[in-house]
Amino acid sequence: MVLNKFYTIDSHCHIYPEKIAEKAVAGTDKFYDTVAAGKGTVADLIERGERAGIDHFIVQSVATTPKQVKSINEFIAQSVGASDGKMTGLGTLHPDSLDIKGDVEHLCELGLKGVKLHPDIQAFQCDKRECMRIYELCEEKGLVLLMHTGDYRYDYSNPDRVINILKEFKKLTFIGAHLAGWSVWQEAYDKLSEYNNLYVDCSSCFGFFKKDKIYELMKMYGADRIMFGTDYPMWAPEKEVETFLSLEFSDSEREKMLGLNAKRIFNIK
Repeated sequence: MVLNKFYTIDSHCHIYPEKIAEKAVAGTDKFYDTVAAGKGTVADLIERGERAGIDHFIVQSVATTPKQVKSINEFIAQSVGASDGKMTGLGTLHPDSLDIKGDVEHLCELGLKGVKLHPDIQAFQCDKRECMRIYELCEEKGLVLLMHTGDYRYDYSNPDRVINILKEFKKLTFIGAHLAGWSVWQEAYDKLSEYNNLYVDCSSCFGFFKKDKIYELMKMYGADRIMFGTDYPMWAPEKEVETFLSLEFSDSEREKMLGLNAKRIFNIK
């Protein structure tokens, strides 16, 4: 099966500067007890993604300390600028920053389209008071918020916390990564799916439960709310594409999830 009849956007990709990519990927592997399929560099992402039939990439990284925010956002912006239109960038923020507003203004000046947060790796409860300023500014600036959501091991981004964000910021475009709740998928659907500003991506889901179950859950969310994503470099793009195409969606549903939804949400021309 091939993607060439669909314009395909990978809505969830992590990239790192070449000099630190190996170390950064190893850190994620340790956190999740995985073995990454990719190198985490821009060149490797583009090469592997294009081989899988992917046309465009939403790229991001995560600051584990406030002092990393500026340099990460500049790296993402520089990578996007050098990509010949193949990438769209999301910035990072950290709730412990002393100048959240300044950080947001800087990433907007860089041309980044949204913000990626990973409360579990960044180690903060996503509904704590300090975070609310981030969501308020994202809503005000029209920035998309992509958040890692869910992890049975922690209580940083699970549904009972995410719901407080969706309730408070109803004009915020919120993307719950990993079908809104990695490892707690059904709970996430039950508690969060009623909120109209919630979208989801299907990254880091396919290898964790049976295809009939993930297909059923995706059908429950509906094709208008789902974006395809690989979570590169954790998983091989070609394998993620193969699994997605093996699910018995119609071509109309596939077209939305593979590209149209991300085009609309991230304003990709």
